[in-house]
Amino acid sequence: MICGNGGSAADAEHITGELMKSFKLKRPVSEEIRCSLEALFPDNGAYIADHLQVGIRALSLTGQSSFSSAFANDVAPDMVFAQQVFNYGCGSDVLWAISTSGNSKNVVNACIVAHVSGLYTIGMTGEHGGKLSEICDVTIRVPACETFRVQEYHLPVYHTLCAMLEAELFA
Repeated sequence: MICGNGGSAADAEHITGELMKSFKLKRPVSEEIRCSLEALFPDNGAYIADHLQVGIRALSLTGQSSFSSAFANDVAPDMVFAQQVFNYGCGSDVLWAISTSGNSKNVVNACIVAHVSGLYTIGMTGEHGGKLSEICDVTIRVPACETFRVQEYHLPVYHTLCAMLEAELFA
């Protein structure tokens, strides 16, 4: 699960896209899936098998607009991500929390809920780290304080992390 506000919300969506499909490496379906598709659906099973890619399960918590607006209006806007973490998170899941200041209340609350739920937390922040650096299992601080600069530095960091994760799982 990935969350952030504004430009960091866009980064959460971007990261989700990199994880859910091939980034640098090919991620074809298994031969078993291919054979099943071709056997059960001879007209288009091969096409489907050729175009499916094995993904890394990822969910941007920023993309749930109907839920988010209803929860913010009816309950508490600073709990929108925390509510999703509480309901979606399980087992060895990871919450990747992005905040340029490290102090975005809704992102911090999501990390608190993730922590007590036994999830692993990764924070990405600016130079000072803010509250995320105190509560995340790992905090990646980039050497900048200005929001636009922090966001610029976050891009190569998360691309590198996506490439490393893909290499670990699919190389």
